Amino acid sequence: MYALGLRIASALLFATLYMLVKHVGESGVKLPEIMFWRQAVTLPILLGYLAFTGGLHRLKTKRLPIHGRRAVMGMTNMAFNFGATILLPLAESTVLGFTTPLFAVIFGALLLREHIGPYRWLAVVLGFAGVLIVAQPGGESVSSLGVTLGLVCALFLVVINYQIRDLGRTEEPITTVFYFAAFGTPMAALALPFFMTAHSPQQWLELIAIGAVGTFAQLLMAASLRFGAVASVIVMDYTQLIWAIIYGWLIWGMLPTGATWFGAPLIVAAGLVIAWREHRLGRKDALEAEEARNMSA
Repeated sequence: MYALGLRIASALLFATLYMLVKHVGESGVKLPEIMFWRQAVTLPILLGYLAFTGGLHRLKTKRLPIHGRRAVMGMTNMAFNFGATILLPLAESTVLGFTTPLFAVIFGALLLREHIGPYRWLAVVLGFAGVLIVAQPGGESVSSLGVTLGLVCALFLVVINYQIRDLGRTEEPITTVFYFAAFGTPMAALALPFFMTAHSPQQWLELIAIGAVGTFAQLLMAASLRFGAVASVIVMDYTQLIWAIIYGWLIWGMLPTGATWFGAPLIVAAGLVIAWREHRLGRKDALEAEEARNMSA
C-alpha cells in the first residue's frame, strides 16, 4: 500500500508538471527555456538534500559516459514530451503517453527477438485502435504535430527505460536523476541565447515550480519501485489521466472530446493487459528458475 501511495502521488505530481509546462508555454515562454529550468532547478534541490543528509558520496559513479548517453536521449524525449503537452489538450497528451507499453512489445519482438503471444499482440492492436480514435485522422479536433510528438515520445521512453534499468544495476535512483540534470542543464543552456526572453513574476514562479515538481515526481516514482513490484505499481500511473482531466477543466475550461472518452479506455485497457501478461510471465519464469535450482541442488 505504501508503494501504491507513492506511485499515486507521483502521478499527481507529473500531471501537475505537465499542467505547468502547458500553461507557461502558452503564456509565451519558449520550449528550450522550459527544458532548461526543468533541469537547472533539480541540481540545487538534490545537492542541498545530499549535503544536509551527509550523502554527497552517493553521487560517485564510474559510469559517466552512460549517464551522458541517457541524458541525450532524455533531453530529446523531453522536447517531444513538452512539445506535445503544449500543442495538445492536457488529457489527450496524457493518453498518448500511455502507449509506451505498446511500443515496448513491438520493440521486444522486432529488436530483441522476444516471443510475443496472442494476448499482447491483441493488446497492441487494441491500443493503436484507441490512438486512431483519439487522434481522429482527418478530423477537426487535435494537432497532428502534437499527436506525432506524443507518439515519438512514447517510443523514446522504451529505450530510456532500458537505459535506466541498466543504470539501476549499479546506481541509486537519486544518482541517476542528478546526472540527468547535470548533463541536461548545459545541453538546454546552449539554446538560451536564442530563446530566452523577459518574464513576469508569475512566469518565473511557474518555471521554478516546473523544476521542483518534476524533481519530486521523479524521486517518488523511483521510491515506489523500491517498495513494490513493477507490475503492481505502474498500474497507478493511469490515475494521471484523472488529474489531467481535472486540470484541463479547472484551468482551460475543457473536457476531453467524445473521441477521447471512447479511445482512452482502449489504450488504458491495452496497457493493463500487457502489464498483467508481463506479470504472469515473470512469475512463471521465476517459478521455473526456482524449480531448476532445486533440481540441481
